[in-house]
Amino acid sequence: MNVPYRQIRAAFTDEAITVYQAYDPAIAAPAVAAQRFVSPFKRERMTWIKPSFLWMMYRCGWAAKPGQTRVLAIDITREGFEWALEHSCLSHAGDGDDHEAWRKRLHESPVRIQWDPERDPHHNPLPYRSIQVGLSGEAVARYLDQWVLSITDLTDQVRDIRQALRDGRDPTDMLPVERPYPLPTELARAIGATIAR
Repeated sequence: MNVPYRQIRAAFTDEAITVYQAYDPAIAAPAVAAQRFVSPFKRERMTWIKPSFLWMMYRCGWAAKPGQTRVLAIDITREGFEWALEHSCLSHAGDGDDHEAWRKRLHESPVRIQWDPERDPHHNPLPYRSIQVGLSGEAVARYLDQWVLSITDLTDQVRDIRQALRDGRDPTDMLPVERPYPLPTELARAIGATIAR
């Protein structure tokens, strides 16, 4: 399968897209109980959401890294997700970018976009990228107060997949189904996604 170099792949419906975060139980348990992020979650900090399950597993070490032992699937509105993309700035200036204009946008934007190598279940880098979306300021407020539709604790499922890998089994059927997320061309261009030719 020929995957575009920079493409958003996600589990989504007509209304919602699933993103992933990993937290300490002190943050995760109240969030699952309330079905929204509540104290001790800190609104003042940048929070990163990831549509790629396997990239989240790489980041949290299959729920084994300190402070990231509970993996949450958060369904958010597609409208909110696309608002974040529309109000974002790439974390790094691209080749040929006006660096002064990029620095100004970086300073003013409440959302950061990073494209990092996608990972396979064994954390090996793949030859295409996965998006991470960092929310701060107004974007965090919107995420917490308007976009979140549901929060599901996937930690047991994550541990089952980790055990399957340790046993040498293929976990493909245990993974969420992710497919290319449709973006208008202008929005894809703004976030540095690969444009189909």
